[in-house]
Amino acid sequence: MRSRERKISSTEMAIIDENSEWLGVPRLLLMENAGKALATEISKKIDVNGKKVVILAGLGNNGGDSFVAARHLAPLGANVYVFLLGKSKDIRTDEARKNWEALKKMILTVKTVEIRYVEELKKFENEIKSADVIIDGMLGTGVRGELRDPYRTAVEIFNKSSGLKVAVDIPTGLNPDTGEVHGTAVKADLTVTFHAFKKGLDGKREYTGDVIVANIGVPPEAEVIVGPGDLRAAVKPRRPEAKKGDFGRVLIVGGSNLYTGAPALCAMAALRCGCDLSIIVAPESVASSIRSFSPNIIVHTYSGNAFTLNAFTTVIPLVEKCDTIVIGPGLGTMDETFEACLKLFEIVKEKGKALVVDADGLKALSTSPTILAGARAVLTPHAGEFKGLVNLDITKLPFKERIKEVKKAAKQLNLTILLKGHWDIISDGNKVKVNITGNPAMTVGGTGDVLSGLVATLLAWKNEPFTAASVAAFINGVAGDLTAQEKGYHIVATDLVDKIPEVFKKFEIN
Repeated sequence: MRSRERKISSTEMAIIDENSEWLGVPRLLLMENAGKALATEISKKIDVNGKKVVILAGLGNNGGDSFVAARHLAPLGANVYVFLLGKSKDIRTDEARKNWEALKKMILTVKTVEIRYVEELKKFENEIKSADVIIDGMLGTGVRGELRDPYRTAVEIFNKSSGLKVAVDIPTGLNPDTGEVHGTAVKADLTVTFHAFKKGLDGKREYTGDVIVANIGVPPEAEVIVGPGDLRAAVKPRRPEAKKGDFGRVLIVGGSNLYTGAPALCAMAALRCGCDLSIIVAPESVASSIRSFSPNIIVHTYSGNAFTLNAFTTVIPLVEKCDTIVIGPGLGTMDETFEACLKLFEIVKEKGKALVVDADGLKALSTSPTILAGARAVLTPHAGEFKGLVNLDITKLPFKERIKEVKKAAKQLNLTILLKGHWDIISDGNKVKVNITGNPAMTVGGTGDVLSGLVATLLAWKNEPFTAASVAAFINGVAGDLTAQEKGYHIVATDLVDKIPEVFKKFEIN
């Protein structure tokens, strides 16, 4: 059992589930543990030997948890009846389906009934209401909006039962995040919720009864290490009616007479991630070189060889039009450039635009580290740039101490920091994530520029800076791993750009 102090949303729980599987703990095992925990808590409340246990089950994982509970209650002597609200062929997950198939073979101890219509359900009303224990495994965290039949009628019958009423994870009809009830909801005597207390349970005792938080074997790392669950939650859905601009415009302020590739890599990574427009503003003297990287990049110019205050007549109108501004890739380190960066930081913050600061932009920021405090910004330093910001050589610290220092620095600067390294550390001063994807081949120049482009697009999709930074680090690392699998450690940054779409495909994300 765990404390109610920590409350999580249904989205956070979905992320944890998927990340657990990615870390090697299958969802099928988590379902097994959840169902067993449910059966254990019921048997603590009532001796089920010889008792009638009725389960109202849905077609998702909430139903799957209750299938497992049925399998564990039957050996205790319970007479188990499982009413599936729908057709078994429509069970939505492999895990739930496997457990349903197991139940179907328990012909001596478990009776299973498939119910498609309200009329069929009402035929069993008296049998359901006469149960000693009735379990709500209908919808759980999947419910949104008002219930439809047969679920609405099933809830009404459930609430009329005189037996011990138990909800699986969250009572059906109760919004798992807000606690709102739209129309009707299960009123349980006991709710067994899994891994952590769900936000919607708070203050809803009328519906939840006693609440028990059961440990189901989720590794703590599933909440800390970035995984495909985080990626799935961060991707903006593409609706058929989408139009240009809906998926963000990214502006990169970068490039100089020494560095033309950095802003181009950043721009191409942003496009490959899924933004609609990627715009570079750069000195006129290098614009042709930058344009030569790809016809997909839009390049605006200003006179001179470096970014100075004179560039603002070009830059500021573009800032107005774009969702995320990236400042730094290949920008140069002239004093006049640093002065212009600091001024641009202030303008971007004032306008409430999302911001990514990388490379030479971080060097400029190190001259006035608190100027961006409170901005919707992500800093992407490596250890040397981190030292410039907070005057600390983090390479000398054990990894757990590094985490503490990154969190402390993020809190002091009131920004999100993505510290690049063997394992990336991301913090907004309150939360921390660690990215373990990537490999030593990614020490090649330009991979950090790719990362900045990824962060920029995720910010343009209106993700919070902490989420954008965490997921970008994951995508960048997986792209690097896919590249290394194909080419060994002989890669270049453009290889990562090309692999970005494969990352989404790998995890079946459109």
